[in-house]
Amino acid sequence: MTSYLPAGWTTEQIRTLSQDRSATPLSPDRLVVVGGPDQNEYGTLQPEAVLRFHDLCHVLDDGEWYMGQLGTDGSVVCWASYGPDLAEAIRNL
Repeated sequence: MTSYLPAGWTTEQIRTLSQDRSATPLSPDRLVVVGGPDQNEYGTLQPEAVLRFHDLCHVLDDGEWYMGQLGTDGSVVCWASYGPDLAEAIRNL
């Protein structure tokens, strides 16, 4: 079975830290975009990991965790980077 978790993390650790019992890793095989400074332009991310917290997601791309909204089609639109520390990004949910 393929694990979609970031290295060194378990689903239980993510759920405990986020206090979200439904938090789950998702396949990174999806469209993920991030808004530009004026939010009228978007860049495409190449996700290494995607973690779902209800309809919000954290997406790992090139060592940075981004926050985004999960769409009904499975795509994610991100609006900000929360840095390289997953624990800190989860605390900012």
